[in-house]
Amino acid sequence: MSQIIEKLEGGPESYLESARRTLSKELLGLELIIASLDDGFGKSFVEAVELIKKVEGRVILAGVGKSGHIGRKIAATMASTGTPAQFVHATEASHGDLGMVEKKDLIIMLSYSGETAELKDMLAYSRRFDVPLIAITSKADSTLGKTSDVALCMPKAGEACPRGLAPTTSTTMQLAIGDALAIALLEDKGFTASDFRLYHPGGKLGAALSHVSDAMHDGDAVPIVNLDTVMSEALINMSAKSFGCVGVIDDDGKLVGVVTDGDLRRHMDSGLLEKSVVDVMSCDPETVNPQTPASNALEILNANSITSLFVVENGMPMGIVHIHDLLRLGVK
Repeated sequence: MSQIIEKLEGGPESYLESARRTLSKELLGLELIIASLDDGFGKSFVEAVELIKKVEGRVILAGVGKSGHIGRKIAATMASTGTPAQFVHATEASHGDLGMVEKKDLIIMLSYSGETAELKDMLAYSRRFDVPLIAITSKADSTLGKTSDVALCMPKAGEACPRGLAPTTSTTMQLAIGDALAIALLEDKGFTASDFRLYHPGGKLGAALSHVSDAMHDGDAVPIVNLDTVMSEALINMSAKSFGCVGVIDDDGKLVGVVTDGDLRRHMDSGLLEKSVVDVMSCDPETVNPQTPASNALEILNANSITSLFVVENGMPMGIVHIHDLLRLGVK
């Protein structure tokens, strides 16, 4: 390089000043995109969303270098939010991977210059087989910009790199445009948290999106007795099911009370075993329904210092969930 980038003086303040300059330049790039939504870029953005909505196949992302990395991220975001998407490496596409692209697909190509040589085989393929093509570039009059069906031309913004060499602001802008497309599509199709969990079953996100129905015990595992049950029988049921409690149902099968370890301690005397559950139970117990978020159920358990909750629907006990079941899911 003929030019040498000046070294920082060093020290925390110098590093922070560099960070401020970098982030300010990238923020300016995002602000320019927002402002451009009121002109031609906004019109192209709407056209791009409408074009993607019509796709029967997948959205294929393609790019080279830093644009390729951004393309992978956009593909991942779209795929996880209900828009089937896949990244295809442009170089590998020229050596057989073009077979991954079908006529019912749509291609989004990312190239700041719009002249990236490695993209040209894929570009030609899209035109030959009428595969819809959206460009994310900075030059409308580039080969990519002029050849695409819709060109999302980013406003000009300086790179955060002090010599304008390393793609920084431009890749941030590409990523933001991809996120904007994905979220517009998500909102248009009414993608719900339940839909989101289908694609994110693992980790903290999956746990956060879990429902009580994902963790509850049902059927014969649920400790339930009738109103006319005596405590000697209720205790056998309670011990066998190992939840530290037993639910009490009326003649209509609705949960009307619960006998817990705490209730036993409060009524402990020589005549306990002969008593009816009605004389010992706590009425109107805390309950949840199957679609209650698992995190909410954990909050109820902690707030009431209890370890189990009955899961009811229309007053009928459908199951029971223990605090350990929620913790095993990773709920916090």
